[in-house]
Amino acid sequence: MQIPIAIIDAFTERAFSGNPAAVCLLYDDLSEQQMQAIAMEMNLSETAFVKGTGEQGLFSLRWFTPTVEIDLCGHATLASAFWMIQTGWADGLEVIRFQTRSGELRVRNTEGRLTMDFPLIPTFVDTHPRFSSELFGNKIVHAAQLKRTWIFELESETVVREFIPDFGEIAENSELGFVITAKGDGEYDMVSRFFGPNVGINEDPVTGFVHCALVDYWNQKTGKTQFKAFQASTRGGELLLEKHDDRVLISGSAVKVLVGTLEFS
Repeated sequence: MQIPIAIIDAFTERAFSGNPAAVCLLYDDLSEQQMQAIAMEMNLSETAFVKGTGEQGLFSLRWFTPTVEIDLCGHATLASAFWMIQTGWADGLEVIRFQTRSGELRVRNTEGRLTMDFPLIPTFVDTHPRFSSELFGNKIVHAAQLKRTWIFELESETVVREFIPDFGEIAENSELGFVITAKGDGEYDMVSRFFGPNVGINEDPVTGFVHCALVDYWNQKTGKTQFKAFQASTRGGELLLEKHDDRVLISGSAVKVLVGTLEFS
């Protein structure tokens, strides 16, 4: 079997930055085991699989880390839409619609920037049972919980950028992972990092679904509905965010870095 595959850097305008995702545009069905094996082979934070549904403009989209299938992934959705536009899969479509485990997601191409319409993820102020006041020596300003994940607000952008995680402790004390965040010091409204060792991603370069929660967290604190955000991983990535009731519009750019063919029997 031969399957075309591309690696796309999402949430960036420069190659080798942002968050890389592998994208497979499928003409034939693959089993869940085959998709998981491909994701393990690619060894990126996510590999996306897109296939037509038979309905005009609606495509099936699934995301796999090297170890598990996940419910929601922003950067691999952005990468998928970008590659569909580049290859002609989205010709004639103003909006690309994806059928996913998180419901229908939509991506619009506006002025050279892709805008995704994602569900808002509610957050709830809480105290972590293990990390109540400090996180690996850094003061916790506030903490909040969302499904399977914790958000820790730290004192400053500098603290977030210089934070040294203990992946073993994070794995032991979370189901999915930890998010750290702080108010931006200048150009950005918020900065963040995401650690997910339990799903095979020690640190994700740029995480779309996390920002669906961060928008809710920072909206509750500030009342703002629009944010310029930066995920301060080594690669780094920039997102423009807008809250609309229970939806989040996430805008970003993407670039192609590799195109090839998978071959297996």
